[in-house]
Amino acid sequence: MPDSTAFVSESDERQMLDAIQKWIEKKVAPVAMRLEHDNEWPAELVADMAELGLFGAIIDPEYGGLGLSATTYARIVTMISEEWMSLTGIFNSHLMMATVVQRFGTQRQKDYWLPRFASGEMRGGLGLTEPDAGTDLQAIRTTARRSGDRYVVNGTKTWISNAIEGHVVALLVKTDPDAQPRHKGMSMLITPKIDPETRAPLPGVSNGRKLEKLGYKGIDSSEFVFEDYECDAELCLVGGEEGKGFVMATGGLEIGRVNIAARSVGIARRALAESVKYAQVRKTMGKPICEHQAIQLKLGEMAAKTRAAELLTLDAAAAFDRGERIDMEAGMAKYFASETAVEVAFEAMRIHGGYGYSKEYVIERLYRDAPLMCIGEGTNEMQRIIIAKQLVARNKV
Repeated sequence: MPDSTAFVSESDERQMLDAIQKWIEKKVAPVAMRLEHDNEWPAELVADMAELGLFGAIIDPEYGGLGLSATTYARIVTMISEEWMSLTGIFNSHLMMATVVQRFGTQRQKDYWLPRFASGEMRGGLGLTEPDAGTDLQAIRTTARRSGDRYVVNGTKTWISNAIEGHVVALLVKTDPDAQPRHKGMSMLITPKIDPETRAPLPGVSNGRKLEKLGYKGIDSSEFVFEDYECDAELCLVGGEEGKGFVMATGGLEIGRVNIAARSVGIARRALAESVKYAQVRKTMGKPICEHQAIQLKLGEMAAKTRAAELLTLDAAAAFDRGERIDMEAGMAKYFASETAVEVAFEAMRIHGGYGYSKEYVIERLYRDAPLMCIGEGTNEMQRIIIAKQLVARNKV
């Protein structure tokens, strides 16, 4: 549960948002198109984000984090996503991992890992998905066997963000493959691929192939392969108790879904802004296309849905800040905002005509990035089921 006393003041928040906006304009905007099209990892921008404290955005100040509210965090994510959505994935995946430790870790684990996470010294993400297990997390096959004071891990994860350029992953494993129900045999381990003290590579863990993607190219996605990998049980078994991993994984996904919704709002806002601007300078039939009713109908619907998505996102973030259960609110925000991002990006491309299909315009990138929002952190099909189940559970007759 978040600690409301850790949240920054309104004036500090405004200063922080201003500083990030200046960074976006000065450092991100000039290079985003080139880095995206070259599929290049943005090393200098990642260093900037560490300097800005973004890798510790929602980590408690006592561990070196900024202690931001989810509401402030969502606003930051939206701002950055308007310029280049990929950057937000680099610190969001990392913060989902940190959230697992902050909410469920032992005091020793918090003291050891969170300062390293907050500074960006040890960056990483969540290791949930496997080749045959995505939405159905209980179908994972990666195992961790207790051997004295160590765990021995074997298995393969895929579609792991920050897998190549990162250093550590919160790994969902089966510690009791025969448990029934299945989720009771699942645990969460913090598994570094380098020694946190010496930064030397650790044996037994390697990256598989880098996964090529339609969009979202500023962040590396890869496989993680564990072959008799060993880690210290006391330091790495989150919470010090087996069988709690499924709850930890879903807890980490809550803030991830708020992030996906905020990213979607950023994509939609940029697509809308570019469309409003272009519609005033592009002329057909002797007048700007913004004066044609067909374009006005598009812009009106794009604007209304973008604003609705933003409000749903802020609503979910506020509920998280109050310490409430937010699977329904986060699901609604993630579902509606991501579908809106896809729709608004597509309509923006149609408004821009041939220019929208050109790599020289940002619309083409927004169009490629938006569909991922419907898939990441739980498909939209699953979100609608979650919403319906919670709706019934909260309104029993």
